[in-house]
Amino acid sequence: MRYLAVFLSLIFLTGTVVAQSFPAQGFADLNDRLAPAVVNISSAQRLGDNEGNMPAFPEGSPLERFNELFGDAPRIANSLGSGFIIDPSGTVVTNNHVIENGDEIEVTLTDGRTLPTTLIGRDPVTDLAVLQIQSANENFPYVSFGDSDTARVGDWVIAIGNPFGLGGSLTAGVVSARGRDVGGRYDDYIQSDVSINTGNSGGPLFNLDGDVIGINTLIYSPTGASVGISFSIPSAIAERVVGQLIEFGETRRGWLGVSVQNVDSDLAESLSLASPRGALVRRVIPNGPAALAGLQEGDLVLRYDTFEIADDRMFSRLVAETEIGRRVRMQIQRRGQPLSVIAAVQQLTEVRPENRTVRTAPVNEANETVMFGLTMAELDTASRRRFRVHPDAEGVLIVAVDPLSDAAAKARPGDVITEIAYTPVETLAEAVSVLNGYEAGEVVLFQLNRGGQFVFQSIRR
Repeated sequence: MRYLAVFLSLIFLTGTVVAQSFPAQGFADLNDRLAPAVVNISSAQRLGDNEGNMPAFPEGSPLERFNELFGDAPRIANSLGSGFIIDPSGTVVTNNHVIENGDEIEVTLTDGRTLPTTLIGRDPVTDLAVLQIQSANENFPYVSFGDSDTARVGDWVIAIGNPFGLGGSLTAGVVSARGRDVGGRYDDYIQSDVSINTGNSGGPLFNLDGDVIGINTLIYSPTGASVGISFSIPSAIAERVVGQLIEFGETRRGWLGVSVQNVDSDLAESLSLASPRGALVRRVIPNGPAALAGLQEGDLVLRYDTFEIADDRMFSRLVAETEIGRRVRMQIQRRGQPLSVIAAVQQLTEVRPENRTVRTAPVNEANETVMFGLTMAELDTASRRRFRVHPDAEGVLIVAVDPLSDAAAKARPGDVITEIAYTPVETLAEAVSVLNGYEAGEVVLFQLNRGGQFVFQSIRR
């Protein structure tokens, strides 16, 4: 199990059912029709060269006798999960975390047969994987993807899977919420109260028509025990990713070369919006599609193609789902003025971002100024080292943040102020000059360089 939060934890494979009255006709007919297409998945990883074993005790040690017990033989790590067949040839969909470290992957059918598989492709970003059952001249029972966009809160759903390795278990519940974000890049989970437990990961979430509208992946729990909140990858995302994995062996996502952030109520006020909406561009990659189209840092994307942009997550998903090479028109707001740009979407190359650590340290107090709850100082060679400032950052260093100010949850020591109200600042005097133009209670837009990433924050004086 993997914990994705400190207290209330997101855990793969687990959930519960809230007591409720089920439809009078029950789910027996659905189970009879759908269960044959749901498989149990076993993934085995061979741990050699003492990997995962106890270390050998030295000769002559009182514990030397335990070396024979533990030995140096390779060990096997096993993972159990669920999956489902999507065509007669035996193509299986499951979660990536079920099989990602497996050297040998097998599926067990409802008739008890265990068959080997080959890996077609996997996508760690959405936690999806596609397998192919190795069996000649056999037509397998299969199920089809449905339209998860039509699923409404309160609709009945059922899960069939392999909880705790028991196999062939059906649980039922209702859709509890839509569009849940748990911190992933393209999260849009369906939340339900269907009982999901260890071994259910990768299994299907069905609607009452028998269509797969989700792939069971996570639960929300404070202890690891079931508390009735489970998450499923919607078929609207899964079907597209699965199709690319089958066709190309990898995903092919759209890329514009921008980083965006959400617009909260304070940002909306500073951008003269009646309510929060859109995606605020905080970084434009030089020579990327967005840069070539003329998009700039601080631009607010309000419309992408035919879609009104509600938030940054929606924008990111739409870009990722865009066909490579397509030219897309975006409606933006730049310093309060409406503009239109057209960008040619390129293919995203997945990279692992570098982890950076920002540490606080004192600087010369004589060169500090406190405004807007920010203690600011000149950025010099010594302060770069102390705060581990990104080598490309230029501007005014934030040394400390008043915990009782509006800036407390928005800025951090080590952030570098690069712009204030769209005005570039390179020295402390320039920053003070701009900030002096604002009265108490007014909101000002700051651009911050945080470990090489640009972030916009609206801070009230």
